[in-house]
Amino acid sequence: MACVTFSGILTAMVTPFDADGALAEEPTAELVRHLLANGSDGVVLTGTTGEASTLGDDEKARVWDIGVEVSRAERPGAPVIAGSGSNDTSHAVELTARAAAAGVDAALVVAPYYNRPNRRGLIAHFAAVANSTDLPIVAYNIPARTGVDMPNDLLAELGQIENVVAVKQARAENLAPIDGLDLLAGNDDMLAAVLDMGGTGGILVASHLVGGELRRMIDEPAERHAIEARLTPLYDALAVAPACVTSKAALNLLGHDVGGVRLPMVEASSDELATVRGALEAHGLLERV
Repeated sequence: MACVTFSGILTAMVTPFDADGALAEEPTAELVRHLLANGSDGVVLTGTTGEASTLGDDEKARVWDIGVEVSRAERPGAPVIAGSGSNDTSHAVELTARAAAAGVDAALVVAPYYNRPNRRGLIAHFAAVANSTDLPIVAYNIPARTGVDMPNDLLAELGQIENVVAVKQARAENLAPIDGLDLLAGNDDMLAAVLDMGGTGGILVASHLVGGELRRMIDEPAERHAIEARLTPLYDALAVAPACVTSKAALNLLGHDVGGVRLPMVEASSDELATVRGALEAHGLLERV
């Protein structure tokens, strides 16, 4: 496989739903267009923020089809990464095959959740998925959600698998470059630290709203920490509820029709919505009313 690098601002996109909770196809396409025109170098579809855990396989495949079609038309070369992970290795293999058939550029594969495999199981899982496809694989380490951490030396071992090319690192402790892997920030508030240590970018949520400013953190390193300081109140506001909830609330307030969330997620409470609205107003994204 040729050397593949994933870099820049990659938005972990929400999945728009209609009033009945079904996949909303045109708003999905429109959101991809909006992101690519406003600071995102590429999109990550059907990840955590995309509510992958409550999407059916056919719905995921349709989102991938839309993302590929729109990105190829709007910005050829902008990567589309499909969240195709599962805690069932055979299911992850099947989903990754469907993602490849849709024409995506890479697969984001999360560490198996709930069943919490040991080190040998983790390596065997990623090797099985990687060996089943020609797609580049971005390993996703998010111990707060999976219940299992992949330490840096284990990630370096995964980097020896030919097409495991990057890690979305959502563990802030012991943050470090990983031999053989591109290092991507897995949380908004980690981007500056990841870039400072030579990381290539991030898979982010706030880029739904401030993609241009996040891109400046890459392009203008001297301003990186000043930009981060200005964005911190927005990060904090988006953290008052799960990211899919607050991101959709913010996007809807800004006029993007992305709908609500699926159970077991619930809509933002009045207090949470007020917090999100206040942060958008304070950042100049929404007119004060």
